[in-house]
Amino acid sequence: MPVPFQNEPFTDFGAEGNQTLFKNALRLVESELGKHYPLIIGGKEIETKTKAISINPSQKDQVIGSLSQAGEEQAEQAIVTAQAVFEHWRYTTFTERARYLFKAATLLRRRKHEFSAWMVYEAGKTWGEADADTAEAIDFMEFYAREAQRLAQPQPLVHIEGEDNELYYVPLGVGVIIPPWNFPLAIMAGMTTAAIVSGNTVVLKPASTTSVIAAKFVQLLIEAGVPSGVVNFIPGAGSEIGDYLVDHPLTRFISFTGSREVGLRINERAAKTAPGQRWMKRVIAEMGGKDAIIVDEGSDLTAAAEAITASAFGFAGQKCSACSRAIIHESVYDEVLSKVIELTRKLKVGSPLQPETNVGPVIDPHAFRKIQDYIKIGRTEGEIVLGGKAEINDGYFIEPTIIAGVSPTSRVSQEEIFGPVVAFTKASSFSEALRYANNTEFGLTGAVFSRNRTHLEQARSVFFAGNLYFNRKCTGALVGVHPFGGFNMSGTDSKAGGRDYLLLFTQAKLVSEKY
Repeated sequence: MPVPFQNEPFTDFGAEGNQTLFKNALRLVESELGKHYPLIIGGKEIETKTKAISINPSQKDQVIGSLSQAGEEQAEQAIVTAQAVFEHWRYTTFTERARYLFKAATLLRRRKHEFSAWMVYEAGKTWGEADADTAEAIDFMEFYAREAQRLAQPQPLVHIEGEDNELYYVPLGVGVIIPPWNFPLAIMAGMTTAAIVSGNTVVLKPASTTSVIAAKFVQLLIEAGVPSGVVNFIPGAGSEIGDYLVDHPLTRFISFTGSREVGLRINERAAKTAPGQRWMKRVIAEMGGKDAIIVDEGSDLTAAAEAITASAFGFAGQKCSACSRAIIHESVYDEVLSKVIELTRKLKVGSPLQPETNVGPVIDPHAFRKIQDYIKIGRTEGEIVLGGKAEINDGYFIEPTIIAGVSPTSRVSQEEIFGPVVAFTKASSFSEALRYANNTEFGLTGAVFSRNRTHLEQARSVFFAGNLYFNRKCTGALVGVHPFGGFNMSGTDSKAGGRDYLLLFTQAKLVSEKY
């Protein structure tokens, strides 16, 4: 029997010994900055003429690494290679494939601080955020390995006399994996390993801003013994190879996490049948959110304010689960707003290399400009009661920003900003707060603070979100504990880290033998 799954514990950086270990990891990573990373197709390293560099968003003149960039020629090579390898990888057992994930998880656990340090440099994550990301990557591999072992067991069917019936889960084929930059290790690792432990082969196109972390993870899979061609690594511009990968007749499924716009484009293109295509392509998509925390009258206002602050400004608000709307009952609105302002003032904005930093940079110049534009819009739609300033001398830093008095139909209440900005809206009743919370095209996460059981049960039924939390923050989903995915324009509700997830990468085959 496999050992029951347990979540990887987070590192206590309050302990001096752990701080020393992490500082050592930062120095190790610093010594490796600037290295070059090739494509990996069929186990072979491939160089291309086109190169791209990854930079440190908190120190924009610092190069993290350079990477060869794939074009259509390499994309074709990767898909054809993955298809050829699939023809034998598909017949390996769930149990055999699970062992590769257990091995990779063990290797990552040994190098936990090193991978977290890479995220501090390349993604601008604070120590705690990076550590949680690495822990989640370990969790995904440990959890999916156990799920594969569960799916390998005989599946329950109704028995009838005179027949032997069995149901198997078989893999789909070649998958295109397109992960996001904001959880550059955890989500990328989870998407990739879920696909391969299910018996598929993949073409991994990492996020351009965090491709070095992806390259390091692919190297880890190779070290774990994953056979050549099961994972093919092709960093490249989405404008150059994105459509080509999605449209290819050998592509069986696309697993995507990112923006609503790109996700809808992938879904539309995947629905079209290419010449020679023999299946309907499957799309597994997680596309963002516009998440709200509701605070009811009579609730624990201090806990609510702490949750809003943490959910809105953790990783500079660059989470699809981040609290970008605080919907507060009018009788406690002023008090909650005051508490959040007070807590936010204490947050330290700065380089994530420093352990005391709470809020690091946003990821790149595009995000920096977009968030600034939304702050300008916020000035016309409400009152900026804190923050709003931006600094680009060394990196892409934006102050945690609180916009008060915002209408539930305003742009900053409706559109995903993906930065350290939260809009406060007043509600006259709990039912009105729920209407405001549901009044977006998204439905990813949400939270309710209330001591009123009737209100909590009302929210349980009415609040339309894939992940709904009561009396806690709306970020920080744990693998196996909070299967993660949302409704409407938040995606296909794929529930990553849950018992249904591997089914998305498989299809069921029934074999019946009459005696």
